[in-house]
Amino acid sequence: MTMRLRRRTAVAALSALLLLAAPAATAQALSGPAPSQAAPAATTELPRPTGPYAVGTEVLHLTDHSRADPWVPEAGDRELMVSVHYPARVGSGSARAPYMSTEEARLMLVGRGLDGIVPASVVSATSTHARTGAVAARGRFPLVLLSPGFGTPRATLTSLAEDLASRGYVVASVDHAYESTGTAFPGGRVLTCAACDVADAAPDEEAERAVLRAVSTGRAADLSFVLDRLTGPRPAWADSRMIDRRRVAAVGHSIGGSAAASTMLADPRVDAGINMDGTFFEPLPPSGIGGRPFLMLGTDTGHHPGSLDTSWAEGWQNLDGWKRWLTVKGSGHFTFTDLPGLAEQLGLPVDPEAPLSGTRSMQITRGYVAAFLDQHLRGRHQHLLDGPAPGNPEVVFQHP
Repeated sequence: MTMRLRRRTAVAALSALLLLAAPAATAQALSGPAPSQAAPAATTELPRPTGPYAVGTEVLHLTDHSRADPWVPEAGDRELMVSVHYPARVGSGSARAPYMSTEEARLMLVGRGLDGIVPASVVSATSTHARTGAVAARGRFPLVLLSPGFGTPRATLTSLAEDLASRGYVVASVDHAYESTGTAFPGGRVLTCAACDVADAAPDEEAERAVLRAVSTGRAADLSFVLDRLTGPRPAWADSRMIDRRRVAAVGHSIGGSAAASTMLADPRVDAGINMDGTFFEPLPPSGIGGRPFLMLGTDTGHHPGSLDTSWAEGWQNLDGWKRWLTVKGSGHFTFTDLPGLAEQLGLPVDPEAPLSGTRSMQITRGYVAAFLDQHLRGRHQHLLDGPAPGNPEVVFQHP
């Protein structure tokens, strides 16, 4: 497996956790033993959502009986865990939702040999702002399907999901079975990343890319299935009536961003898409994506997909609707997740190749994702997307 593709694939996703231990953007840091560190802070908290709504959440276990799992066929039908964040009535709900289970956190840390540096209990106990059992707000709201990076739990996109829900979106964050370091399922099962093992065992780069393309297209089928189960005649979620099925977006980080594009190619119900720093493993065809809007949001260093391969440049040429290609100065591949913010609170070293603070990382990600969705799912023009903004000097408009 090449170092270039490691930054985008299964093993690479786990290297994000080096943000929780030490500066690590070099090949030596990616492959060598984790350095010892002082004990981290005892607690971490996600930033408060910025919208007017309170946030509720519910976890769904969905099974697609029409498909066998592609990575472990003997496991039976394809299973997904989905966290639904939604606009809720202020003051309703019970306890704050957990960030992730301790076992999920432990496996995420073990993936890079960091379990002795950052306690799993600190990560799993990260304080969120969504509450279980919250009463859904009145009205109908757009739906955002959210897919994480390869080998990365859906929980690492919780800050974005909570913020969007507070702004008036229903957000379905998906853990795809056998594509994360660890995903807790009902009955005490915790499924690990069998797909990562398949990618890692590929004999050459071409074979590896074929595996990753299968991940992207397989996730497209997963997201379409989630859309079916949330908006179909027998919905899996009791509050599905609040979803406006005419306004749907697919958003993802890393290979989840590729999956967002794959979902748009396969499913005309998806109206808009965002790829956050992910190689397009399923190339966008010259025929485009039906004129629908698409945002490419990535890093401005040598780590971003457009400089590692041709997929972003080719994808840009083939996008046939409203489009933006934005890069963020000082960012890294995991800037668009919760991880930099958690590392900042833990007082851990800053990656010198991605010095953007965790606070700014989350502000920029939340701001530009929400602006895109407001413009294209709500029809509210956003000046933030017109060009460089004095308040966001880190954001560069490519190919204006």
